[in-house]
Amino acid sequence: MIVPMKKVFLVAQDKYRDESLTLLRTIGVLHLEKKIVSSDALNKLLEIKTKCETVLRILRPYEKTDKKPMSMDSVITDTINTADEIIKNTLLLADERKTIQDTISRLRREKSRLEEWGDFNPKDFPFITENVGIGLFLYKLTRKAFEEIPSETRYIQLSANKDFVRILVFDNELSGRTPFSLSDYSCSEIDSQVSDMEDQLFDIEQQLLFISEYKTIIEDEIKIILSKIEFETAKAKMDIPQDIPADSAVSWISGFVPQEDLGLLKRGASENGWALLASDPGTDDIVPTKLKHNRAVKLLKPLTDFLGVTPGYDEPDIAPWFLFFFTIFFGMIFGDAVYGALFVIASIIIMLKNRKKGVHIGIKLLLLLGTSNLIWGVLTCTWFGLEVKDIPLVLQQISLPLISNVTAAQSLYHEGIVRQNLMVFCFTLALLHLCIGHIVAITRIRTLKIMAEFGSIGMLVGMYGIILSLIASNEYRQIPMSMIFVYLLGIGFLISFIFTYYEGSIGRSILEAFKNFIAMVLGITNVFSDIMSYIRLWAVGLAGAAISSTVVSLAGPMLGHFIFFAFGIILLAFGHGLNLVLNALSVLVHGVRLNTLEFSSHAGLTWSGTEYKPFKDNI
Repeated sequence: MIVPMKKVFLVAQDKYRDESLTLLRTIGVLHLEKKIVSSDALNKLLEIKTKCETVLRILRPYEKTDKKPMSMDSVITDTINTADEIIKNTLLLADERKTIQDTISRLRREKSRLEEWGDFNPKDFPFITENVGIGLFLYKLTRKAFEEIPSETRYIQLSANKDFVRILVFDNELSGRTPFSLSDYSCSEIDSQVSDMEDQLFDIEQQLLFISEYKTIIEDEIKIILSKIEFETAKAKMDIPQDIPADSAVSWISGFVPQEDLGLLKRGASENGWALLASDPGTDDIVPTKLKHNRAVKLLKPLTDFLGVTPGYDEPDIAPWFLFFFTIFFGMIFGDAVYGALFVIASIIIMLKNRKKGVHIGIKLLLLLGTSNLIWGVLTCTWFGLEVKDIPLVLQQISLPLISNVTAAQSLYHEGIVRQNLMVFCFTLALLHLCIGHIVAITRIRTLKIMAEFGSIGMLVGMYGIILSLIASNEYRQIPMSMIFVYLLGIGFLISFIFTYYEGSIGRSILEAFKNFIAMVLGITNVFSDIMSYIRLWAVGLAGAAISSTVVSLAGPMLGHFIFFAFGIILLAFGHGLNLVLNALSVLVHGVRLNTLEFSSHAGLTWSGTEYKPFKDNI
């Protein structure tokens, strides 16, 4: 359920602004209205926050290393006890490291330019010119350009290949040619400089490694800074009316509070001398969404938090349906009963181990999803990718014949029937899921526009029958086409055409539909594609089963030999581990998509909401 909100305005004396915000944070129920604000204090805090985040980013590469810093003679350990000192030292070291790395890169580029000329001292050239009076110039010429050198030119050929000739010219530069630009250092001098700088880099790395052991100070500092930023942001949002004497000036702030918590805010306003005005949110207000669910539906929270999706305040809350169908989708995609059993066992062990401290809701969700996985694997008789003949008889007998691999293994005919049954189940699941979406939408409509939803349901049912006949029907069992489904599709389209754009006038609604005629016709295609999307549940589950079976067939022969037994175990662990990872990705890509896209679009949900985040002390 989406909790009803009230928009409130709080007015307090400006001289008590900080005190009022502190008390307001203690109450902790007001979601501040979004507003672009700025202040010197806020900008300074944001600057410190940026520096802290930069420091953590610099120190992050040292988190996963087991290396210990060597002698820290160059680090004054008593200067890294506070966040400011850690920030200062880390940023200085990072800047120094960047400067040295850039210099090394420049020197190496310079060396690569010089190497083809050999190791010589560039300082000898101006020395000879100054003391002997002979100009020296290096040239790299093509074969053709070399042959065109005037005969009176004095030079020494240094090296040559099939493309270029390198020469040393005496006295004067070659007309029309640019001589090689000399460096300030020889190749050996560059190597020496690079070596010294690499030693400096090593010393910096050791210092950063040492400082990284104190990064928790920065992490704690960021929490404090975020709290201060929130406070200063709220302070900057408090508007001050103009042309009021300083002694009597007031500040006011606006936001949203759950209707059920309005009493807390009223009591706080009464106790602290604030003026409070509460009203229903306007149509232009960006109202935050606060969800209130029972213990069962709350199991979905870890997933929605991970996805970062929130329904809009005026949108339906589909969390119960999301959880119900996602649980089914998870079981079908993972498919294998052994995988499900592993999830269930792991969840129970963790729950028992942490029962005193409290079990994380994510573990409870894993138990639910693992149970769904186990049930689907039992019904289809899918156990660790084993062939049916290798599965114990008791496990074969408890499977559901309509969709069981035991039935499919009997003959090609039975395999075709089971395959068809699974397709029919996916399409039926699609029909049920999408129709529920429209029923959710129907409960929120109070005009004739509700007829468009009934029309969409008719289109879904009609398209469902057509898909069964065209897609699910096969050589082993034909599903005849019934004209009832065709009529339902046509009537549903006609009703949707008339009422989709209804805003008080049927005539204007029909006219608007004709303006969007192509989009309306494409709606039939969308219905077809939405139902067909659910076949992915069977297809992805089938792919996972194929991987599992392949792993078992490859590892099986190894397990029968003592020498290769260990390799067989490793192959099983790697293969099934990879399959679990791929299945998890498939759940996110396919299982989540069917809820957040196909189902949500039919329920009229765009996930455009802003999560309710009250102004309170989080430290």
